[in-house]
Amino acid sequence: MNVSEKIAYLKGLAEGLDIKNSSRESKLLNAVIDVLDAVAEELDGLNENAADMAEELDAISDDLAAVEEIVYDEDEDDEDDDCCCDDDDCCCCEDDEEPLFFEVTCPSCENTITIDEDVLNLGTIQCPNCGEMLEFDLDSIEEESDEPEDNGGSEE
Repeated sequence: MNVSEKIAYLKGLAEGLDIKNSSRESKLLNAVIDVLDAVAEELDGLNENAADMAEELDAISDDLAAVEEIVYDEDEDDEDDDCCCDDDDCCCCEDDEEPLFFEVTCPSCENTITIDEDVLNLGTIQCPNCGEMLEFDLDSIEEESDEPEDNGGSEE
């Protein structure tokens, strides 16, 4: 039995007992039943609103899940397509790599500046101190890093 049905039952009891508005107690009892009836109607309206909102929330949740699938799944697929290896510890897939920095001394003013790998790859920059154009020969840097290290011993 819901609240509205219980209120209707109380109204029926009051009518069955033949309570009239003649006494003070009967007026009070009828007023209480009327207030309970109004509260039951508002409660029914609130329950309907809550059910409607729950349906809307479910629809919004479904729409959001579809958007998340489109947005986040595409990003994950793109990262996998760009990778050249299947290893999780792959060096080309790490976003947390620290940039490489190089110290360069200007031949004109002998000022030492620190540049990162991106600036080095540009090939030339202007010295911030004297304005001299500094050129970088990337081929010689790669050749030096490719040469085997000499351990000071002689090979026979």
